[in-house]
Amino acid sequence: MTYIKGIATAAAIFAASAAFAEGKMHHVAIHVDENDPKVMNMALNNVTNVTKYYESKGDEVTVELVAYGPGLNMFVAGKSPVEDRISAMSLEMENLSFAACGNTLKKMSEKAGKDIVLLEEAGVVPSGVVRLIELQENGFAYIRP
Repeated sequence: MTYIKGIATAAAIFAASAAFAEGKMHHVAIHVDENDPKVMNMALNNVTNVTKYYESKGDEVTVELVAYGPGLNMFVAGKSPVEDRISAMSLEMENLSFAACGNTLKKMSEKAGKDIVLLEEAGVVPSGVVRLIELQENGFAYIRP
């Protein structure tokens, strides 16, 4: 009987250590809707800090930063106050993606009377709000700096 308990305990310890070695996958959605460099930088700091934290635990994390409304200026080429950081981070962090609201982009382009050019790192989604809903429905944690 003791032998069987010992085997069961050893198996449980092995399973637990194997699970730790594999790490856990986390999903995070970060929302920016303000044209404020402090908020934009805080959002990018959140990306870095979350990534470093989970990697230090042996886990993985996927982060999608979604911008709409005035926050879309974060992704406007030649206008973004964080353009250099976005460029560097996108090269350094494979776990990071950027989503730009298509509704906001359309309104900004109409108001400007010309197409607004976004950073190449930003993918356009039909609606930033809908994208945040979809991400949360798919298990992403929601962060708004």
